[in-house]
Amino acid sequence: MRAETENTVARIEKSLELLAQRLGDTAQHRLEEFNARVEDPDLWNDPAAAQKLMRERQSLVDAMDTYQSIRQELSDNVELIELGEMEDDAEVVAEAEAALTALADKAATKELEALLDGESDANDAFLEIKAGAGGTEACDWASMLARMYVRWAERRGFEVELQEEQAGAEAGIKSATYQIKGHNAYGWLKSESGTHRLVRISPFGKGTRETSFAAVGAYPVIDDNIEIEVNPADIRIDTFRSSGAGGQHVNTTDSAVRITHHPTGIVVTSSEKSQHQNRDIAMKALKSRLYQMELDRRSAEVNALHEAKGDAGWGNQIRSYVLQPYQMVKDLRTNVETSDTQGVLDGDLDPFMAATLAQKVAGKSRADARGTD
Repeated sequence: MRAETENTVARIEKSLELLAQRLGDTAQHRLEEFNARVEDPDLWNDPAAAQKLMRERQSLVDAMDTYQSIRQELSDNVELIELGEMEDDAEVVAEAEAALTALADKAATKELEALLDGESDANDAFLEIKAGAGGTEACDWASMLARMYVRWAERRGFEVELQEEQAGAEAGIKSATYQIKGHNAYGWLKSESGTHRLVRISPFGKGTRETSFAAVGAYPVIDDNIEIEVNPADIRIDTFRSSGAGGQHVNTTDSAVRITHHPTGIVVTSSEKSQHQNRDIAMKALKSRLYQMELDRRSAEVNALHEAKGDAGWGNQIRSYVLQPYQMVKDLRTNVETSDTQGVLDGDLDPFMAATLAQKVAGKSRADARGTD
């Protein structure tokens, strides 16, 4: 077997090892428990709980089937290569090697998807971008980030809806909120929450080196079966005339909606549709934020991350984007970096997201191990 093929096999085996770790030693036992509960005639007395159970069972079945199919395909193609080499059949060897290369890509993708097993990882996401310290420069930077995430979502085939946008005084945007629709949208985007720092020569005639900041927040779109209670006495609903880029019609009536949640200080807006639709969208966004707060409370690691995030300024950044005097994008949590700044700004974010997810999984595994000591 050629050295290149041996390396491909090693990559697949490494992915299989991670998939096996995510499944754990009790996968078959858990599936048997799921099957027993599915056969309970009283299961559908609580439709929400039943649907959750069925989703969890199907997720486990899919993970087990994926692991077994990759392992079997690896074994089959290795045997074909060995047989082809014994019989000096170059065509069979070439076909099997090509199949292994494709399998390595598939295994790597499944390896990353296996990291997305949080409570709401599979959900759609609200993505919020706000300009931070830096004035006009920061507003321009916020618009660059918005474009970056839209490009990333489009690469994955996700649907992107602009929910709200507030234009900057001179350029760019002060803020924007998007709904990103697609499987695991929140699972991927949650790793992007934090402050993003840009260093470049000012494009606004100053000719000076400028540092700008923008804050990114990702929140899961909650399932219909998840109940989040909002006390009407705790909120204020305002209508206003939008100043965003939603089209001429949004400036003719007070159709935009802003909801303020007094206990938490959360403010959400929607200005892209009719007033009735905007009320629904803004309330859904508020519930999403409240649900995210509940998820944060359940996880000490996530809580620590949010407490450390602070304002969008010096000392709080999770990633730096340097365009001048050299080109480098570096994630300060994982030390993953690249000099392909244009590729990143065009949406090539998967290496950063994957490294952050892997780091969190490793940290959770260490915490679990300490808890069993």
